[in-house]
Amino acid sequence: MKSTTVKRLFNKSEDYVQITGNEESLERLVLVSEVNRPGFELAGFFKHSDFRRIIIFGEKEIAFINEMSDERQKEIFPALINDLVPCIVICKGLECPAILKDIAAAKNFPIFISQLPTGRVSNNLINELEEQLAKETLMHGVFLNIYGKGVIIKGDSGIGKSEIALELVKRGHLLIADDAVELYLIGQRIVGKAPEVLKSLLEIRGIGVIDVSKMFGISSVLERDNVDLIIQLDRWVPSREYTRVGVEENEAVEDILGVKIPKVVVPVSSGRSMAVIIETAVMNMRLRDNGIDSSKEFVDRILKNIDKNSKE
Repeated sequence: MKSTTVKRLFNKSEDYVQITGNEESLERLVLVSEVNRPGFELAGFFKHSDFRRIIIFGEKEIAFINEMSDERQKEIFPALINDLVPCIVICKGLECPAILKDIAAAKNFPIFISQLPTGRVSNNLINELEEQLAKETLMHGVFLNIYGKGVIIKGDSGIGKSEIALELVKRGHLLIADDAVELYLIGQRIVGKAPEVLKSLLEIRGIGVIDVSKMFGISSVLERDNVDLIIQLDRWVPSREYTRVGVEENEAVEDILGVKIPKVVVPVSSGRSMAVIIETAVMNMRLRDNGIDSSKEFVDRILKNIDKNSKE
């Protein structure tokens, strides 16, 4: 199971101030992306509690604690902050209950204070945890944003993926990754980005590695994007059947981490402008998303023409 640590989760943020626990306490593992606002637990009901979740206290929780007797707090808090719970975050700059602070200090348990509203803290932590705990895989190819769509161009080594990417960047599209694309399952979306060492770099055979952001400007690269389409480049084989009309019953898809991504297979041969063809594939996809299917319109025209001729 993939995990992160409390330190990694809060390390880059200035929105959280640690008030208990030392550096060692920040090595606690975080295993799930959900958070817990412990209403039932504060009332003493722990039967179905998932102690792997980060605990968040807002105004309601602190108000409830303030109504509890000192004896009740000393009974509940040790069970609430056991060895599985990563940490507690108290929102809106509210004061940490003194008994909770003492017990956390004795257990070397991390508690953070944030000035942010409770809902925003919950959303921020869930989003960050979904990314850090996301299932991931690596795909070889070039990843670009073309007309607002995230497109991965795949194909055999030496087929010209990077050269096509360079042409597309020159035509105003955005490079995200070349050669290797890191893919993450976040919610129901596949998000792709470049490995840190390859960011904004493009390898062109015969020239070497170029920095796209320096050559074409910082606006020519994008850090990450959703994967909307995969284009598979195949070497032209005359005997192979390729899509012509575009109304095939079983449209190609590729499964990435359980999400099916639309896929287009494009044959590569001399004399074909691959950058233009890829742009056209993306524009056709956008038209379909808006309910315009040129292939079906073409078939409808043929059927109407046949019907008209038969009547005549």
